[in-house]
Amino acid sequence: MEEARGRSEGAHRRDGARRACRRKFTTAGLPSVAQSANLPPFPMATTKARTKRIGILTAGGDSPGLNAAIRAVGKAAVGEYGWELIGFRDGFLGMIEDRWVNLDKRGLAGMLTLGGTVLGTSRDKPHRMPQEDGTTRDLTGEIVKTYRRHKLDALVCLGGGGTHKNAARLIEKGLNIVTLPKTIDNDIAFTEDTIGFDTALGIATETLDRLHSTAHSHHRIIIAEIMGHRAGWLALGAGIAGGADVILIPEIPYDVEKVAAAIRRRSEHGSNFSIVAVAEGALPASDAQELELLLRRRDRARNDTEKKEAKQALAAWDKARAGHTMRLAKLLEDLTNLEARVTILGYVQRGGTPSCHDRLLATRLGTAAVELIRQGKFGHMVAARDDKCVPVPIAKVAKGIKIVPTDHWWVESARRVGTCLGD
Repeated sequence: MEEARGRSEGAHRRDGARRACRRKFTTAGLPSVAQSANLPPFPMATTKARTKRIGILTAGGDSPGLNAAIRAVGKAAVGEYGWELIGFRDGFLGMIEDRWVNLDKRGLAGMLTLGGTVLGTSRDKPHRMPQEDGTTRDLTGEIVKTYRRHKLDALVCLGGGGTHKNAARLIEKGLNIVTLPKTIDNDIAFTEDTIGFDTALGIATETLDRLHSTAHSHHRIIIAEIMGHRAGWLALGAGIAGGADVILIPEIPYDVEKVAAAIRRRSEHGSNFSIVAVAEGALPASDAQELELLLRRRDRARNDTEKKEAKQALAAWDKARAGHTMRLAKLLEDLTNLEARVTILGYVQRGGTPSCHDRLLATRLGTAAVELIRQGKFGHMVAARDDKCVPVPIAKVAKGIKIVPTDHWWVESARRVGTCLGD
């Protein structure tokens, strides 16, 4: 009994200590309700901010450096900021059909040196997609749906002139778009350089280097047709670097008689061969006048019917000019009595490993695009100017192209080393 009574007394003592402890903390350790009203509120539980999610696509013709640009966007977005990145297959067509791939750190590995584009590309125009019955349909709305479905914060589009026009239409639909300039033609407005140009320039230059030996051995005129569409940057740059004797570009309509005279003068001075670098868009003066009239007709079209007719006339004119480089070769043979051969570089200019310059440019522009997204600056192309990345409104870029000014220092330098430009 004594032992039991002792345990009971001990229990009473412990209970008393607990009550005293509770009173101590209640009255002295914690503030009263009135006092707590004067304190700042406790932080409320917050919902974790949603991770940014951006999309990326490559559209138009492929060019070296596209994968380097995709990698740069991904490394900055995923690695630096922890965002999510998805790539859409085959350009805008992939967005219409909702075909995509997740680009995480593993998916971005190993693509820096790859040519082409791992995402694929296409030249589809979302506002005018061909249907099985021969008609066209505006499927821009499908791209908007895909954008919303994936809850994208922005879409990065890599491409040339057509891509920027498509991007401008998507901006009008309310999408957040940032673009990067990509084309081997270097004809995108408001940027000094484009992804792919340097690699293609090197390929064209190396081709001219190789053609020199065979031209000299066989006493021939060798004509190399170089890409560039309606801009002469590629042919002019490669022609100067590759030591071409004649360079023909779209911006300077040529006279075939003057070209032939320049080749004859070389023969008279002991040179038994000539290298002619001709841009695919180069024109004799008479054809240049016809093209100017057709373009003016298209630009002045007042309605859809007139615009359609003008575009059909322009397409027919382009088709009629197919093989113009071969005809030029025949004319030069007749006028110089020298054998002429034609090499058309074609798509070889777009392939292969991107140059060091293109990898640097792609990385520089790609990371700058992510910074624009981070700052909420949408609707812009990242342009390369004076070693800086400059945002330019896509609406401005889509309205024109960059052609070679006739007073450009490349033109002046070509003339000073004795290169014939056909005028």
